[in-house]
Amino acid sequence: MNREQLFSIASGWFEGKGWKPFPFQTQTWTAFLQGKHGLLNAPTGSGKTYALWMPIVLDYIKSNPDYKTKHKPGLKAIWITPLRALSVEIKQAAERVADDLQTHLTVGIRTGDTSSSERTKQKKKMPDLLITTPESMQLMLASKDYPKMFKSCRAIIIDEWHELLGTKRGVQVELALSRLKTITPKMRIWGISATIGNLQQAMEVLLGPESEALQNSTLIRAHINKKINVHSIIPEKMDAYPWRGHMGLHLVDEVADIIKKSKTTLVFTNVRSACEIWYQALLDKHPEFAGEIAMHHGSIAKETRLWVEQAIREERLKAVVCTSSLDLGVDFAPVETVIQVGGPKGVARFLQRAGRSGHRPGQESNVYFLATHAIELVEASALRRAVQETVVEDRIPYLNSWDVLVQYLVTLAVSDGFYPAAIFKEVKSTFCFQAMTEDDWQFCLNFISKGSQSLQAYDEYKKVEIEEDGKFKVNSRAIALRHRMQMGTIVGDAVMSVKFFGGGYLGSIEEWFISKLKPGDVFIFAGRKLELVRVKNMEALVRRAAPGAKAVHASWMGGRMTLSAQMSELLREELYTANTPEKNPELKALNPVFTRQRKESIVPDDNQFLIETFKTREGYHAIFYPFEGRYVHEALASLMAYRISLLSPITFSLAYNDYGFELLSDQEIDMQMVLDNDLFTPRHLHADLQQSLNATEMARRKFRDIAVIAGLVFTGYPGKIVKTKHLQSSSQLIFEVFRDYEPDNLLFQQAYRETFEHQLEEGRLLMALERIERQEVVWKQCEKPTPFSFPIITDRLREKLSSETLAERIKKMTANYMK
Repeated sequence: MNREQLFSIASGWFEGKGWKPFPFQTQTWTAFLQGKHGLLNAPTGSGKTYALWMPIVLDYIKSNPDYKTKHKPGLKAIWITPLRALSVEIKQAAERVADDLQTHLTVGIRTGDTSSSERTKQKKKMPDLLITTPESMQLMLASKDYPKMFKSCRAIIIDEWHELLGTKRGVQVELALSRLKTITPKMRIWGISATIGNLQQAMEVLLGPESEALQNSTLIRAHINKKINVHSIIPEKMDAYPWRGHMGLHLVDEVADIIKKSKTTLVFTNVRSACEIWYQALLDKHPEFAGEIAMHHGSIAKETRLWVEQAIREERLKAVVCTSSLDLGVDFAPVETVIQVGGPKGVARFLQRAGRSGHRPGQESNVYFLATHAIELVEASALRRAVQETVVEDRIPYLNSWDVLVQYLVTLAVSDGFYPAAIFKEVKSTFCFQAMTEDDWQFCLNFISKGSQSLQAYDEYKKVEIEEDGKFKVNSRAIALRHRMQMGTIVGDAVMSVKFFGGGYLGSIEEWFISKLKPGDVFIFAGRKLELVRVKNMEALVRRAAPGAKAVHASWMGGRMTLSAQMSELLREELYTANTPEKNPELKALNPVFTRQRKESIVPDDNQFLIETFKTREGYHAIFYPFEGRYVHEALASLMAYRISLLSPITFSLAYNDYGFELLSDQEIDMQMVLDNDLFTPRHLHADLQQSLNATEMARRKFRDIAVIAGLVFTGYPGKIVKTKHLQSSSQLIFEVFRDYEPDNLLFQQAYRETFEHQLEEGRLLMALERIERQEVVWKQCEKPTPFSFPIITDRLREKLSSETLAERIKKMTANYMK
């Protein structure tokens, strides 16, 4: 069959559905059928799934003209998705095409949720089209005779590639692809990505920097200008002294009004605890929503989540309060409106969430931004501009993730074993390991076979045996079992199941939260008031609490996100316009804040860097405003405290948020000395950072995750999970052994590198200091705290006071400062 005949089959199918293919879809079909690899850049809800399922099916029809009567069994295509929740919809899309065109192609799913009986069935007979996750893909590489399973595979699609890029799961995918390219050289590799800043690099990472695939590839962009309407929910009265404490809950009635006017609304919060609090607040204030609103986050039981997703599709729910668990690809056509509570901290995340509404080609998206404190309105106006100008973040790929490589090599050794010379070439062809030397490779081989230089005396680290012909192979069934159980790169804190005493699973919660409660304490989780009965074997057994019982909201560690580099730049630019007459509605609404700020200090321009100092009963405050995001400020605060202490001995307590940081001391800082000594210099940054932060402590924490991924510590069997503190102490022991006896160990060095590159964002820090050096430093000696400093001060108070007493304290402080 020629291309015209194949295209008429596809166009006929689209016409039958009342659709017309978009140009980007036909472009993708053409490139795929020409044997090209590529990356498709398309927004959510634009039909990108059919852009690739269709040519996969057409390619089968082309190679099998008698497809309606003769079926050729065997795996033909793999679709990798980062989220299990998406697999059902991807399967439905594939089945629609395969069944309507009478191809007899079978479609299967293989994820962590797939039953063992289904997996056994798949082992005997693979489905033609398989939907899986990066982790399950690695498990397939760990099974005996895996090349046989993949040899007939003609295509592999990596969905939501922007989500995997810049994570260790992305590195897993790179390694799996390097293997599959050798086993099935005719396989086409395609990625699907939403908009990111570095699309060209994203394709290079996917296909390999100097690969033949990259030479024969194409980048296809879907030029669909989806209209996104950004509305801010502006409170009638604006506090001159803004603070983060009330989480925007005073606007609960405005949110309820939006929900009532829409068919279905998704209310996005940034963290799970806020999700629980907002769900409760909406129900308390508007009991008529009972049965019409639900909650969705990653810690709620899977059955409940699936029920909520289905109820949205069937339009049985008016609203769902959710977290990033509904960010990606779940196709909810009925969703009309999205409400974002608090700054999403990144443009890409905001666009992703906005795209959940009007999730159909040609429909507009409506997103409402609810600021949890006044200054967040600046973020709202920055986001509106980002949406108009499509300014999106880059995703920075990982380099030299030795922990992932070590895990991958053991995976290959668990299945059929491997010969180092062949695998070295494949690994070196990936983006992540392109700079790997022979010595690095030798370290990894020694590590899995001898347990590295300093652990040679312990047999448990000698996982892989070297056979006579030089093949690396795992022959111990116990080692293979433990390895298969611990594969993956997502390392979280130990979680406990929350179960009713009489049976019934509610979800999971982090061990550290439960460890703070004692039997009889009441907490709110999954929208219910629960009383802790007892803790047994990593299970929190609970019963329903009495209705009037005082309860705390469940909270999670991954609490606070930070502004992305692009977002902080947009925020600064937006804030600098506060001094111009041309202001948008958000900045106009902030007039009371700006007026008060100017009375006590200034609102900085783009060429000014503001420092404020004042004294309260707590001590002497020095507040700096780089507007660079929480993580950069955390590092900057430590750096400045260290550099000042070199000039004169002084002790500080530090506080920071996305806008600035505070140094609080019981003695006054000589700010003129700080300015004269050029303490904002980028010179000696790395050495000073190492001195100022407890870099060793941070690297130690980072090493725990590396140790788990590399298989140095074992996280436990199902139902017998090793507690976080035990994992921490085991990995700390190994960390100290490496530090004292093997400082050039690659995993040990990786812990420090990741601390500086990913956690402290050293590159961004350097750029921030270079920018500050070019600006005029304006130091204002204030009589009292300013509106800009207020959120930072109240954030520190939150650590000490309960929310009720905090609100009262802030009321008094505000009244005092307004005098």
